[in-house]
Amino acid sequence: MPKFPAIHHVVLTVQDLSVSVPWYKRLLGGIEPVLDEDTGLGFHHTAWALGGTLLSLHGFEPDLRQAGTASEFRTGIDHVAFGVANRDELEEWADYLDSLGIEHGKILDAHYGSGLAFRDPDNIQLEFFAPPA
Repeated sequence: MPKFPAIHHVVLTVQDLSVSVPWYKRLLGGIEPVLDEDTGLGFHHTAWALGGTLLSLHGFEPDLRQAGTASEFRTGIDHVAFGVANRDELEEWADYLDSLGIEHGKILDAHYGSGLAFRDPDNIQLEFFAPPA
């Protein structure tokens, strides 16, 4: 077997790019997308480079779109976690989310690490995650 590669990109399908793109741009500190393209195939995609991984949003034309919000209780993606160095950094992220008016849970500590969960405008669960101390 060849060496298993790192994750190159994560794609999240959203209901309304005009809502989600500005929300993610604020979350990411105002960085500009590296890709913002109407594919001509019924969907538009916008992507940001985060280290060695692309985070991409897909928005579909209304006749291709399926209604509803994301849920970790349905088959599909449960959440996307962004790695941080330590629990102190999680506290900084909690303060940053507060400054943006983004609701979030409490920092949860477990033997395998600590996490801070929040949701995007489509209810997709996102998390900042720190390894155990």
